[in-house]
Order: sequence, then structure tokens, then C-alpha cells
Amino acid sequence: MSPRKIIIDTDPGQDDAVAILLALASPDELEVLGITAVAGNVPLPLTARNARIVCELAGRTDVPIYAGCDAPLSRPLVTAEHVHGKTGLDGPVLPDPTMPLAEGHAVDFIINTLRREPAGSVTLCPLGPLTNIATAFQRAPDIVERVQQIVLMGGAYFEVGNITPAAEFNIYVDPEAAEIVMKSGVDTVIMPLDVTHKVLVTKPRNDAFRALGTPVGKAVAEMTDFFERFDREKYGSDGAPLHDPCVTAYLLQPELFEGRHINVEIETASELTLGMTVADWWRVTDRPANALFIGSVDADGFFDLLTERLARL
Repeated sequence: MSPRKIIIDTDPGQDDAVAILLALASPDELEVLGITAVAGNVPLPLTARNARIVCELAGRTDVPIYAGCDAPLSRPLVTAEHVHGKTGLDGPVLPDPTMPLAEGHAVDFIINTLRREPAGSVTLCPLGPLTNIATAFQRAPDIVERVQQIVLMGGAYFEVGNITPAAEFNIYVDPEAAEIVMKSGVDTVIMPLDVTHKVLVTKPRNDAFRALGTPVGKAVAEMTDFFERFDREKYGSDGAPLHDPCVTAYLLQPELFEGRHINVEIETASELTLGMTVADWWRVTDRPANALFIGSVDADGFFDLLTERLARL
């Protein structure tokens, strides 16, 4: 079977970097048509830079990387340097990228790719705020029905929020964009904090990355060493959650995950709960299901897959 065609839309971010590396390490299953950068964890110049650093680390300078939207649809940008550091990839010391950005805007790349490839053959994999995806859908409504699936990291229900008491960061940064995507009708799979908080980089798991003895293994271990200092202090957990790699792992081994087809709405008006993913987990409304909302994961299987694939790079 030919590999699944994907576009990774991202705001790297240490966990975004690991998600990208997992995809690039799996060419038999995933064909990365391109990577589109968006402002989120850090501003756009840094996310576009970080995406190139990650591709060079993986030895995959053939993957085109496009810079996209530098601000949410209608709000000021909120960033997360307090989590990811000033560069977004604090931790390892990695060289500045030498590969150039691809010419053109990320939104145009998304539109042109979905029009060029056979309908229903391209999956969108957003790892950050949904600004690029929503903008593409607004500018070119004809592409919406051509998307095979959206598999995204964002939102929360039982785990509530990580940037406000009610909202997860990616959705909070651009709730209007998230609302457009959730109302698009595209088959959507959501990796919320409810599942990502179950894949913790404990010391033995991080030691396994470092023990690979490769530049990739060392860099991932150093990224998660840095990344987890914030979450360990915040949550009192044994390690940091690896949010974004859940998207790639789902594409590779969906059997590791379980969830429910439910209705998910985005709060865009309330000052108190702005950006909340209102997930009808118990199906107490008559609103139609519009997403597969993932709630559990085989964490050991997840880390077995991740370590095995990273060893290939």
C-alpha cells in the first residue's frame, strides 16, 4: 500500500519537533508533502526556523517548508516561551538551518496541494493553532471536501485547560480558526490533553532516547529534558506529556488509541472560557457528532513505536 500523504501544520515547539521526526522516520507509511509553519508557541520567524532545524536534524532537506500566518484570524498572538524557551526549541544546541524556506505562503501551498492531489488523498496534521488551515478553508471553500481527514492536537475536556482554567493552548490562541475547522464537516480526529497527558516522558523513557546514541536520539532527550521541567513543576507528574507526537502515532498505529465520536464545539465569546473545547463526551445534547475525540492510549506501545522509529534516523 502506498504511504499516506500528509501536510504537517506546526509551530515547533519541542513536542512538535518529535512529532515531525516520527513522521520523517516513517516513509513507508507517511509521505510528508510539506510542512507549514504557523505562529503559536513562538512567533512565526522562529517556528519557520525551527521546522527547518528539525528537517536538517533528520537529514530530510527534501521536504519543503512554508511560512504561514503570523497572527490569529482576529486576535493578538499569544505565545508560550515560558514552556518552550525563547527559541521554542530550547534544550539541545542545534546549528542554524541552511536549507531555505520554500517560496510562497503556507496557505497557498495547502490550497494548491489539495487541488492538485486526488480528492480524499491528503490528510492535514495540525500541531499548533489552526490559523493556516482555517484561512485556507476560507479562501478556497472548494478544498474542504477534498481533505481526506484532519488529525489534530488540541483541546481538552476532563483535563480542562493548560493556558487558562478552561482552554488548551492551541485552541485558545485562535478559537475562531478552530471553530471554522470544527464546523467544516471534514472527518476530524482530536488528540486533546485528555490523551496527551497519558504519554509522559519518564526518566527511563528519556534514557531510551539518549541510549540510541544518535544525533536525533540525543537531541530528543535534551528537548524533553528541557520541556519537562515546566510540566513536572506544574503537574507534579513523573515526566512531561508529549502532546503532538500523538498525532503522528495515531496515523501509524491507530489501534493504540481509543475515543468517542462526539460533538465538539469551540467557545469564542466568553471571557471566562474562551477557547474551551466543549466536548459532549456523555452525549447529553442532540448536537451531531463532528469529531473522534480521543480519550485513552497505550502509553507503553506509544513509546515503543516512538523509540523504534527515532532509531531509524
